[in-house]
Amino acid sequence: MTSFIDPAPRTWRPRRLLITRSARDWAHGRDIAARAAAQGVAVVDLPNDRVVWDQPDDPRAAYAEAKATLAVVVAPPSKLRLEPIAPSADWRVDLAAGCPAHCSYCYLAGSLKGPPITRVYANLDEILGVLPRYMDQGTITSRSAARAHEGTTFEASCYTDPLGIEPLTGSLSRMIAWFGASDAATQLRFTTKFADVAPLLGLDHQGRTRMRASINPARYARFEGGTAPVAARLHALRRMADAGYPVGLTIAPIIAADGWEAAYDTLLADAAALLAEVPDLTVELITHRFTSGSKAVLDSWYPGSALDMTDADRVTKRTKFGTEKQVYDAATMKRLRAWFTREIARRLPLARVLYWT
Repeated sequence: MTSFIDPAPRTWRPRRLLITRSARDWAHGRDIAARAAAQGVAVVDLPNDRVVWDQPDDPRAAYAEAKATLAVVVAPPSKLRLEPIAPSADWRVDLAAGCPAHCSYCYLAGSLKGPPITRVYANLDEILGVLPRYMDQGTITSRSAARAHEGTTFEASCYTDPLGIEPLTGSLSRMIAWFGASDAATQLRFTTKFADVAPLLGLDHQGRTRMRASINPARYARFEGGTAPVAARLHALRRMADAGYPVGLTIAPIIAADGWEAAYDTLLADAAALLAEVPDLTVELITHRFTSGSKAVLDSWYPGSALDMTDADRVTKRTKFGTEKQVYDAATMKRLRAWFTREIARRLPLARVLYWT
């Protein structure tokens, strides 16, 4: 791997923090607001529970302002009723909704309503309080012969990048500590495009949290604005492994553009240079896909993006929710899967591939 000098980790600092009236009733919400104020972030107390502020009329400016805003809110009751999240985990548990990064392929586009503000949940104690009732009730990984040993699994990065907002929220650290203290056979999982893992290294995690780094070749860095360099993510993953955490790679979204074989070969070589000897390494493989709704949102957020979202080599697939998404056609999928299966076995022989989608 090319030499890498880790600078001060890239962290996100919003321009403003909005805190709702109900969020101030929770100590965790007040702590987040106090931490933000100490870092020089403007804190705005909202008079009620509506997340509103003066937004520019220009859509591009409104997008930028929303992405520079963190809202502290109370998670609605629906967030306390956990749902399965195949193929990643038995259950999805949300610490927040929204992400500070600027990814041209963002899969949250079109699924989160309104401006792309990151909303973090103040009622973390309430969220943690519902988790015991879901232990030993999993139907995804718990019923998999290859993954049942992980215990009941909980995915914390479906609707946010929890490490990206951790310097302000502290939510991920608290959840890791909660799982570390659990008597149940269980695992917390999160994936990230950020690299500031220093607050996590000394936690009493008991091996019950798996961090995965979401990675793509350097040639696609222009599609991942506001994130840590891939090299920094890989070094962060190695630091976590050295601290006793199980770790993994989420190679996503796999983009079948011209020259993809050479680009991903370099990526796997870089990962292998740091992680080939890690005994408990997993790999998750997710190909690029999009819906008509997400494409429209992404085109408005990132006009002129070079990311290919045409119909070339694509077919329409209907989801279990009745919606349609564009995925690579069978021939492209077959070629991609065969290549990654072969090259991961060669570069990372100890790694366990969890799924391909």
